[in-house]
Amino acid sequence: MTVKVADDGMCYVCGKKNKAGFQLDFSHPRPGQLAAEVVFKREHQGFKDIVHGGMVAMVLDEMMVNLAWLEGIPAMTVDLSVRLKRAVPIGQKVLLEGFLEAGGRVLSLRATAKNPKGNIYATATAKCLPVARAASR
Repeated sequence: MTVKVADDGMCYVCGKKNKAGFQLDFSHPRPGQLAAEVVFKREHQGFKDIVHGGMVAMVLDEMMVNLAWLEGIPAMTVDLSVRLKRAVPIGQKVLLEGFLEAGGRVLSLRATAKNPKGNIYATATAKCLPVARAASR
């Protein structure tokens, strides 16, 4: 079965039409790499003043999938592993990076979240499968 997907601009992480979402802006500095910044708000916390780990996992997943799309390979995550190494503080800049490790039938990607000093908050790896784009209306 082939999955067909369409982007309607409502993605919680990158959708420009989603007023409740992050609306992240990405830079694609070189092939196989993606970068972005995020500042988590109090609405994104788990424990007091600490970002919920699921929110960190979500933005790392987006870094990897969005990179695949920018590389011309529409894909969706089928396996995601996240390692939370440090608590991510609310209200501080977090630098995100995504990397395409290997292409082919199954894409291998990785991503990091770190502070401006380079201390790593979290790392992630993903396996993504290419998908078909749905026809635009």
